[in-house]
Amino acid sequence: MVALDPHPLRTWTPTYSAWADELPSWLPETAVASIAPKPAVWTDHHRIIDRTYCVLDTLALQTALALDRVRVLAGTAIDVTGSRVTTSDGTIVDARHVVDARGTLDSRDLAQQTAYGIVVERQRAEPILEGSDAWFMDWRTDNGAMPGDVPSFLYAVALDADRVLLEETCLVGRPALDLGVLRTRLHHRLSHRNLEPTGNEDVERVRFSVEPPPRSQLHTGRGGPVLFGSRSNLMHPATGYSVAASLASADHLVERFRGGGRSRRSRPVHIWTVQKLRNLGLRTALSLQPEMVPQFFASFFSLPVELQRSYLSGHDDAVGTMTAMLKMFPTLPASARIAIARTVARPLHRG
Repeated sequence: MVALDPHPLRTWTPTYSAWADELPSWLPETAVASIAPKPAVWTDHHRIIDRTYCVLDTLALQTALALDRVRVLAGTAIDVTGSRVTTSDGTIVDARHVVDARGTLDSRDLAQQTAYGIVVERQRAEPILEGSDAWFMDWRTDNGAMPGDVPSFLYAVALDADRVLLEETCLVGRPALDLGVLRTRLHHRLSHRNLEPTGNEDVERVRFSVEPPPRSQLHTGRGGPVLFGSRSNLMHPATGYSVAASLASADHLVERFRGGGRSRRSRPVHIWTVQKLRNLGLRTALSLQPEMVPQFFASFFSLPVELQRSYLSGHDDAVGTMTAMLKMFPTLPASARIAIARTVARPLHRG
């Protein structure tokens, strides 16, 4: 087995989080840095999510993904087919199967998620957490944004026993909010809550596409590679989450190559259906007026946690995903229902 990586010796630094029930059983406990048994959201009021959320220890995760039996090559792939990879320096690697896990493109033409965060000591963060295990989403408007501006929320999670990440996040936008805007909003929000950043805190900057590259830029037809991770349907386009789904799907991918599962070219209809529904969720998020966004999530987090799980994590649960969307629709304000109906109908008008 051969792995091609532009920077094979680079230490990973991003913060990776997941719902605990998404993680595969083979992942060691040491890969989990902190656990929030019942994270909170603030939409129209404070709500508790009865589902354990965790932050991964990035270095421990990287270490756990051993490459003992893999020959690792340094290089950048520029042309990828189902049996051959060509790198930027002209190296050609032939293989029986090729997996394309290069992630999404850094393109402003694609919907993106952006975030700006600082890391503070746990004691300083306690007033911000307000007794919650974590803030999965805090949509309160004390971040200085004006009415009609693209909204952003506070994401606050413990990185370990001593440190907390406080991050202002634009869930999705085309274009997404600039990092400078998010920095200003975060500082405004924290100052409003009596936490003054010193300027010496560690900083996290986030920008990535929540959509895979256009099909025209991918070899998705006959003879193309197997897409994996955020380059595939494992990326949730309405939330940007893909790490846990990718970890949990690794064994299935290996079994397919070993011949113990479906053909690698097949795509079960339920997975295709879930992706279509998730893409509808992305278009809905992009079409909502700013004031509707917290109301949208108020309705979502009013659903039973089983339906929340189906929509957020069930990449092959077509029935659960559809049920969550249908249950949620009548609870939304009329203006949001009209916006969603227009989103659903728009492709039909173009067809």
